[in-house]
Amino acid sequence: MALLALLLAAVLAVAGCSGSDDTSATGDTASSGAWPRTFTNADGTTTEIPAQPQRIVSTGVSVTGTLLAIDAPVVASAAATEGRFFDQWADVAAERGVENLWSVGTFDVEAVYAAEPDLIVVVTSGRDALVDQVGELGRIAPTIVVDYGGQTWQSLARQLGTATGLEERAEQVIADFDANVAEAKAKITVPAGKANIISYNGPGQDNPIARAGGAQAELLTALGFTVEDPDPSWHTQPQPRADFVWTAYENLTKLTAETTFILSADNARAAGFRDDPVLANVPSVKANQVYGLGLNSFRMDYYSAIEIVDGVVENFGK
Repeated sequence: MALLALLLAAVLAVAGCSGSDDTSATGDTASSGAWPRTFTNADGTTTEIPAQPQRIVSTGVSVTGTLLAIDAPVVASAAATEGRFFDQWADVAAERGVENLWSVGTFDVEAVYAAEPDLIVVVTSGRDALVDQVGELGRIAPTIVVDYGGQTWQSLARQLGTATGLEERAEQVIADFDANVAEAKAKITVPAGKANIISYNGPGQDNPIARAGGAQAELLTALGFTVEDPDPSWHTQPQPRADFVWTAYENLTKLTAETTFILSADNARAAGFRDDPVLANVPSVKANQVYGLGLNSFRMDYYSAIEIVDGVVENFGK
């Protein structure tokens, strides 16, 4: 195995990450299907991908669902806590024989070597980020770096479609999803007023609130809701985020929307927010309009987005 790893590294090292100031997402060759092509990474470097990938390793479980949605040839992926894939696409991964590499927060370079990838995907944020290992991974195979936190799954799908030569498949998946959203919108009655989206953790902890430009909020907007944007000054984390304001529990009482969606919850779990006595005067609680956004709604990808749409239709169907 060691000899194989060395040979593989020698052959593919030239195709790893290389620094560049080029801000173009791809070259003109991407639209023509020609290879090699150059991918601009989230960290500002570029990666040359010599041929269409056939064996992809995803070191970020947060982007694996989007890769699977566009039928990318994922052979192995990192997992979430306790070595589990996300529920919304775990069955798809099993059907396609995706190997489970490691639990989030750990790293095993030998497992990457053993998977014999021709493309490695790394993410920049979250517990599954491996930005410090990009150089090491780039000696195994071409390695791209993406930021899923600041974009929708659709935008990420297009980005990954470019890297994998699956642009047309990505556009088809997005078009089918958009048609599903339009159909769902016609089936529901949206409550009057605004809606907010909260990751409810109770007192003594941060309770992240989705921003109006985040992926969950954009999906609700597409369904006809108007999303309340939290005060960015509430944010407790050192780095600003485009998708959530991490706020103290006490600020939940300052929200004004008439409808609340609870992240990572079905309607039964959402009752914890509704029944919290400190929040009794929050408008959505007074209106008895507190709903779960879905058990898998925190990490957005094609599969969890479909679940959210189905749940909204179930809760607000005409």
